[in-house]
Amino acid sequence: MDWIMEPWPWWFSGILIGLTVPLLYLLAGKAFGISTSLQQAGAMCFPNSKLEYLRKHDRKGNLWTIVFAVGIGLGAFVATRFLSNTPVEFLPASFSSPAGSIKLLLGGFLIGFGTRYAGGCTSGHSITGIANLNWPSLVATTFFFVGGLAVTWGFGHLIFE
Repeated sequence: MDWIMEPWPWWFSGILIGLTVPLLYLLAGKAFGISTSLQQAGAMCFPNSKLEYLRKHDRKGNLWTIVFAVGIGLGAFVATRFLSNTPVEFLPASFSSPAGSIKLLLGGFLIGFGTRYAGGCTSGHSITGIANLNWPSLVATTFFFVGGLAVTWGFGHLIFE
């Protein structure tokens, strides 16, 4: 049982994530993606919104996206809290300050806006979109990685220090 307390190989975890796509199609008839949960949360919070984007959203038909998002959070909590030999820090210390909170809030806004503006997030475009041979998903995924590389190897030290 020690294997479950160690980080799993990337290739094994990748296969499990990849299997989510056909399982979700087969079991629920749904496409894998997480960013629609943002629209769902907005539509649930503001059902009488003047924004057509929220008012005409199928809240009942997309409730599963909220359950799915909560499940991801719970799974991450269980994995880091109970299935790890070494404690995993929830947030780096640099984010435990008002300035760090503002960075997180700004980053969350940009991600939420960008995913809805692009019609999907990394999971929707990179996993489901490319699996469906969707050309815009390949372009979106390319630029997700370009942005990630630019932050990791470029100006990320300005944000994280």
